[in-house]
Amino acid sequence: MLIVSCLSSSVYAQNKPDDFTNVATLTSNIEVELRYLGSDNFVGKQIEGYQANKCYMQSNAAIALAKLADDIVQHGYKLKVYDCYRPQRAVSHFMRWAADLSDTRTKDQYYPDLEKHQLINEYIAEKSGHSRGSTLDVGLLSQDENGLWQELDMGSPFDFFGPISNVGSSLINQSQQQNRQILLDLMQQQNFNVYPMEWWHFTHQPPAYIDTYFDFVIE
Repeated sequence: MLIVSCLSSSVYAQNKPDDFTNVATLTSNIEVELRYLGSDNFVGKQIEGYQANKCYMQSNAAIALAKLADDIVQHGYKLKVYDCYRPQRAVSHFMRWAADLSDTRTKDQYYPDLEKHQLINEYIAEKSGHSRGSTLDVGLLSQDENGLWQELDMGSPFDFFGPISNVGSSLINQSQQQNRQILLDLMQQQNFNVYPMEWWHFTHQPPAYIDTYFDFVIE
């Protein structure tokens, strides 16, 4: 049974729907490192709703992502996922953190050139596409001469808030721009569109859910 509540024109659903899939059941060629499961993130602590390192996505997006992962590994690339489905309670946790202007412990690492109040709406909002199941945050790994997987240098870290993280930023060097373009081109092969302000943020098209935001715990 799907338990829902309605706020404005949006629907908030408490239970995991049948068409959400753990991507790890479809491929072994993705490295999952959910940053909000631990403290290595802009809040500086584990985020509500994250209890396991599992990448859940709506099935259309999950199948497309798995296909891409299996295709590109043959060419020396691997996807590294930082976030997939995100419970609504996690989004609410972000909003509470953003509203607490006295907590600036992570400013130097994640938003050194912005004031905390500037993060709201531009980077942190009351609703997130992640909670609809078609959006993920992802980077790219490549194999070095020893066969070890290394993160490609994208010019800014995941979840760094500022213009340098914009897809077309002029603040990064040519090699970093090329790495972002490789990721962008690969993701577009499976109909994932990028969010222009964040090189790591992609949404599968068309998303299956438009106005439904889920809140089941990742466990």
